[in-house]
Amino acid sequence: MLSKSNTILIDEPQLKTAQRVFNIIGEELAAVEAEFARQAKSNVQVVSYIGEYLRASGGKRVRPALLLLAVNASGGDARSYNVVRMAVVMEMLHTATLVHDDIIDNAETRRGASSVNARFGNQTAVLMGDWLYMSAFETSLRERSLGVLDILTSVTRKMVEGELMQLTQLGSVDTTESEYFRILECKTAYLFSACCEIGAMLGAGENDRGARVALRDFGMRLGAAFQLIDDVLDFTRTTDELGKPAGADLLEGKVTLPVIYLLEAKPEWRKAVQDIVVRGDYLETSREELCDAAESCGAIERARRRAVAVAEAAREALTQLGASKYRDALAAMPEFIVERES
Repeated sequence: MLSKSNTILIDEPQLKTAQRVFNIIGEELAAVEAEFARQAKSNVQVVSYIGEYLRASGGKRVRPALLLLAVNASGGDARSYNVVRMAVVMEMLHTATLVHDDIIDNAETRRGASSVNARFGNQTAVLMGDWLYMSAFETSLRERSLGVLDILTSVTRKMVEGELMQLTQLGSVDTTESEYFRILECKTAYLFSACCEIGAMLGAGENDRGARVALRDFGMRLGAAFQLIDDVLDFTRTTDELGKPAGADLLEGKVTLPVIYLLEAKPEWRKAVQDIVVRGDYLETSREELCDAAESCGAIERARRRAVAVAEAAREALTQLGASKYRDALAAMPEFIVERES
């Protein structure tokens, strides 16, 4: 699976937009959607109802798309049922984390609709998140692969560790850049990495270390860039554009990279930021004032440049893969991640 060339070209017209990238695996993604709908059903009526509510709420389906593309890029066939099934596993794990995160954050909306906890209550939401986790692992057991299970258990542990680390930092403006990146990796990047590495295992076989390492590293860097841009968008976009409250990170007590850079450049803003994270509102200092300060000192642009650099590093990891339209589609994903607006 090693390429003779380390140059990745993205010249094909169909790779110029995210939609066209996703269209390369459109048939497979449709199969994933159908399988997700099937697996979200249960003999317990409330589980089926909430499962369909979550599935129908949509999302970008970035994680299953990465697994499908990784399978094809490493020489496999993403149309096979076991691949589609594993893509659903990754989306169910992701959905479970969102359900639990919304409970922790007391979030009322998700993707422009009521969050599960807001609509059905925290107790139901906790149990639904647990059900999604267990269903994902039950499905993954059918793969009969200790390697796949090892990755899934590891990434689940990392995500919980990331959430716990973030909880210890809530309400504090002393979060360092290294602490921020550690939380980011655990909460977001490891799942991206798992999608890509499992895709390599399903496509090239568990013993093809070259494909596994290349795609694992690609996913890790892409996931980091994804979260970095998420944190920038929290500053630069509106609630309507994001499908969730804009400026919510600070209201939830989370200090992200733009804020870290703002406080480095303008330490006089420390008290204002501390008041926001402690009070949970923008009454004393408006979100607009904070955004203007971060913009004027270059904090937002600096965070965005960091995301672009990490995204470019993700693309470079793919040079170890053989040339194909699927590798080129993966190589286009960093641009989609960086340029997205929600």
